[in-house]
Amino acid sequence: MFADVPANYWPFALIVTCLFLVAFAYLIYPGLIWVSAKLFGRPADAPAVPDADLPFVSLLIAAYNEERDIADRLDNALALDYPADRYVVVIASDGSTDDTAAIVAGYADRHPGRVRLLDYAENRGKATVLNDAVPELRGSVVALSDANSAMRPDALRRLAAWFAHPDVGVVCGRLVLTDPTTGDNVDSVYWKYETFLKKCESRLGALLGSNGAIYAIRTELFPAVPDGTIIDDFYIPLAAKRRSGCRIVYDTRAVACEETAPTMRDEFKRRSRIGAGGFQSIGLLFPLLAFWKHGWVSVAFLCHKVLRWVGPFLLLTALAANTLVLDDTAGQALMLAQLGGYALALVGRWLPAKPKPLKFLRLPAMFVSMNAALFVGFFKWLFRAQSGAWARTQRTGEQPALPLAEQQVTA
Repeated sequence: MFADVPANYWPFALIVTCLFLVAFAYLIYPGLIWVSAKLFGRPADAPAVPDADLPFVSLLIAAYNEERDIADRLDNALALDYPADRYVVVIASDGSTDDTAAIVAGYADRHPGRVRLLDYAENRGKATVLNDAVPELRGSVVALSDANSAMRPDALRRLAAWFAHPDVGVVCGRLVLTDPTTGDNVDSVYWKYETFLKKCESRLGALLGSNGAIYAIRTELFPAVPDGTIIDDFYIPLAAKRRSGCRIVYDTRAVACEETAPTMRDEFKRRSRIGAGGFQSIGLLFPLLAFWKHGWVSVAFLCHKVLRWVGPFLLLTALAANTLVLDDTAGQALMLAQLGGYALALVGRWLPAKPKPLKFLRLPAMFVSMNAALFVGFFKWLFRAQSGAWARTQRTGEQPALPLAEQQVTA
C-alpha cells in the first residue's frame, strides 16, 4: 500500500503535522473561538443587584508566612465596597512559622465579626487548607484571593452580583499585572492575548479555570480538592462545572492587582510549576475532553490547554524529524526556518521592553521560554518533583497598588 510513497514523505508529514498543531493552538484557535463566540456566544452582563439582595460572602485567603503582606491585604479587603454586614474576611494560615497568624489575630480583635483567623498548626499544603476551611465558612458564596494581591473596591460586588443568575456557579475576575517598583500596569502582549481568549470562551460557556487572585464560587459547589493539586484555581472551577453543569463567567471589571515576578528566573520557575500542574490536570480532568458531553468546554480544554502543554514535544519532534530530510531542499528550508525562529528568540531575550515595536520582537523569546518552562514542568510532574506545597514567589513586600489606568475599567 505504501510501496510508492517516497522515503522522505513520513518525516515531512511529521514535521508539518507538529508545526501545524502548534500554530493551531496559538494562532488558528484564537480566530476560531472569536468567530464562534460572535456566532454562538451569549452576552456577559451581570445584573444590577441592590445591597439587600447581595449574597453573604466569605472572602477566603489561604496564607503561609505572609507577614510582610497580610496587614496590607486585610486593609484592602476591609475597604471593599460591599455591605459590611454581608461579608467576612477569613485568613487560613497553613502552619505559618512567622507572625502571619498573630497579625491576623490582632485584626480579628479590632474587627470582630469582619475578620476571622483559621490557624492550622501544621503546614499541609493549600489544597488541604481549602478543603478544611470551606466547610467552616458562612454564606452561600466563597470568594478566593491571594495574600499578595489587592482588589479594586468594587471587585467583590461585581463578582457577587453574578450569582443572581441561578445557573452561574463560578465567576472569575481579571488579574492586572503591575511593575513591582512603579505600580504601573505591565500587562504583556501575551497576557492581553490570554484575556481575549477568556472573554471569548466565557461567552461560549467554556471558560477554563480562573485567576487565583480573584474568583468566587457557590459554597455548595466547592469540590474536594485532591491532595497535592498544583494549580487549584484551574481544578476547582472545572470540577464544579463537571459536577453541576454550572456556568463559569469572566468579568473583566472585577479587578485584582498583583506584582509580576521580580526576575526572569522567578518567572520561569512559576511557569514550570504551572506546566507541572497542567500535566497533572489532564489526569484529574480528562473526562472534560468528552465532546459529546461537554461541548465547547472540551474544545477549549483540548485546543487552549492540552495542545499548548504538549507543545514542547511537538516542537522537539519537528526539529528531530527535520534532521532526516536535510538532503532535500525543502527540508533544508524548514530547518533554516526553525533554527531562525530560535535564533530570533535568543536575540529577543536581550531586547529592552521599550520602545513598543520591540515588544513584538520579544514574542519569540517569550514563546520559547514558555515552552521550555512547560518542558521542565513535564518532568517535574513525571518525577513528582513539583508538589502542591506552597511556592511563594519573592515580591517587594509592598502591597501592589492598582494602576491609575485601572481606576475606571470597562468590559
